[in-house]
Amino acid sequence: MLPRSVPATVARRPWVSLPYFQPHIPEPPPVIPFDQLVIDTDRLRLRPLAASDADDVYAIFSDPAVMRHWSTPAWTDPAQAVRLIESDREALSGRRDLRLGLMRADSGRVVGTLSLYKIDAACRRADIGYALARSQQGQGLMNEALAAVIGLAFDHRPGAAFDDLLLNRIEADVDPRNGPSCRALERLGFRLEGVLRERWQVAGEISDSAMYGLLRADWPPRPVRAA
Repeated sequence: MLPRSVPATVARRPWVSLPYFQPHIPEPPPVIPFDQLVIDTDRLRLRPLAASDADDVYAIFSDPAVMRHWSTPAWTDPAQAVRLIESDREALSGRRDLRLGLMRADSGRVVGTLSLYKIDAACRRADIGYALARSQQGQGLMNEALAAVIGLAFDHRPGAAFDDLLLNRIEADVDPRNGPSCRALERLGFRLEGVLRERWQVAGEISDSAMYGLLRADWPPRPVRAA
């Protein structure tokens, strides 16, 4: 009679030392320094301000009509433009604040500025501000510039201009009497989240703040269907 079970013969393999496998982890793309950031749109080149832009910058910020709803009075000294451009250098190199000049592609002249400031990496938010020369208003230029910067700010793909910040929220403080600016934000999906009464006193005039906010989840804005 055969046994109920026959133990199998186990062949032991000799120990073989295999080479150590080191997985390849690609290096993350380098972060683009703010002072090297250039954004091209259909009609504009957005770039850091240069010393040669001082006259254009002064023309914008010395215009009382442009500064009507701004947080400071209209400039009165061309040296203010020089100081602004010089102060930008340190903020740009440290990626603390970003101010870009809006240069017309057809003329090479700076006709406005756009800023991302109060950047809070821990809370993943930043404020946005902008100014446009009076002669350039009503042409959709600021909408073009805002859409380009916001699109990059919310782009979290590796190698994108702001991928290290992972911004989730952008805020804007606007004088509620500045209808064109409010409408520009609303077209881009910003929501009015509240009004802070008598928040500013500029040149003896008191004004409110309309506080707008835009979340990454709401970008890009959905087109509004006609009724």
